[in-house]
Amino acid sequence: MFLKHLPLLLYSYLATELLAPFFASFLILYGVFFLVRLIPLLEVVLELGINFTDFLRLFSYIFPHMLLYVIPMAGMAGVIMGFTRLTNDSEILALKACGISLRQMLPPVVMVAAMIATLTGYFSVHLIPAGEIAMQQLMFQLAKEKIDKGIKEKKFTEALGDLVVYVDRIDEQGRWHGVYVSDMRNRLQPVITMAKAGSMVANVQKMAVTIILNTGTLHNTDGKDNQTIRFARYQLQIPLKPPTRIDGDDVTQISKGMMTQQQLLSSARQYGPDTKRGIRFLTEYHHRLVLPVGCFILSLLGLPLGLQAGPGRKAAGIPLGLGFFVLYYITFTLCRTMVEELTLPLVFGMWLPNIIFAVLTIIIFRRVERERPIFPEKLADLVADLKDKYISPQIQRLRKLFARLLSRRHSAAKPEQRITAVQQMLIHADSQTRTFHLPECEHYDCSSCTIEFNSVKVAQEAGFVPCRFCKRLIEKK
Repeated sequence: MFLKHLPLLLYSYLATELLAPFFASFLILYGVFFLVRLIPLLEVVLELGINFTDFLRLFSYIFPHMLLYVIPMAGMAGVIMGFTRLTNDSEILALKACGISLRQMLPPVVMVAAMIATLTGYFSVHLIPAGEIAMQQLMFQLAKEKIDKGIKEKKFTEALGDLVVYVDRIDEQGRWHGVYVSDMRNRLQPVITMAKAGSMVANVQKMAVTIILNTGTLHNTDGKDNQTIRFARYQLQIPLKPPTRIDGDDVTQISKGMMTQQQLLSSARQYGPDTKRGIRFLTEYHHRLVLPVGCFILSLLGLPLGLQAGPGRKAAGIPLGLGFFVLYYITFTLCRTMVEELTLPLVFGMWLPNIIFAVLTIIIFRRVERERPIFPEKLADLVADLKDKYISPQIQRLRKLFARLLSRRHSAAKPEQRITAVQQMLIHADSQTRTFHLPECEHYDCSSCTIEFNSVKVAQEAGFVPCRFCKRLIEKK
């Protein structure tokens, strides 16, 4: 009976362990993205005089676009942190001792990753285009409201840019009486329009407002010539002048991000699927499908990365996950650019990052399942050698420079005196890896360095060897 219910119990336990860090990562990452997005948003808020309610509406329309990047990052981070915690507490070791392999632990990860990917896909395909359209309409409404507030009785208003409007009286229905308009758009001398009555109408499709004037005269001056035109009805179309850009995006233009999947395909057929303009609509179509699948793959990749922790070892899962995440988006951006430049075929180029990372995830999972490091030994040794030769010495120099700046004291000891002083200091050794570290080494105070020796000679006689960095220090001395 116990074995019969074990998978459900195991799956629910692992899913709970993954969802908790996922939501924590989601809140943290969303807070960071919110602050980044808030700065350009505040410029529009202050310029248009948006109240708190409209600010919440505007932010809710931007909300789905941010989640397109926050959810994949949080999904991968949640899986990594969940399995890192299980590894550090030796729960993974206990599960393996009970005969539960990594493949048996994979189903709950697949279910959580699929749920996160489905949520990402819903935002990508449906909510983001709807949010873009709603934000466009809201910005138009707010801009029009600013114009309405700027037009007051018996006052000249410049809320319409190069148009100056004077209204003698505004009735309860919002109709104007006694209207004076000075139009300086693309002119050296204004066109003066006077009318008995008028009103203002908004056109959401054209993102413009129209001033309708009834029963009046139009006075046009061109040099020495004057022209007077009487009219019963006259219209002035005015494009919006208040700020309509948020973080570089013009919300008055119907962009690819506002189109549905069907509209993108229709636009691509209109311009031709083999043209650069048509390809850009198709890349946007595939972009909304590729990212959710990439989110699924990256979440699965978090499983082997989370198992890189353990007693006496640094939890390398998070930095590795961040590196893979950045690498994925760099690869995706590069492939999309090459597709738009007609260098790569459309479907192959857009889905190439997912293919690469799917193969990479399978390879890494199989290596970790066989208790092998995620990177081949030769590659790991090459990276370690580069780190010891170039990165670690620079870090040590920066540490010494920082210490000198703090203390403002520099000891002018001779090289022989420094060697003697180093030899007299205690040597820290790692009982698990059988390596020892000199005081200059960055691993000198590692958590697993529980053994101390009086000198290098004593440590070597006890069967310990120096790490790569310390070995070079000893050879130099």
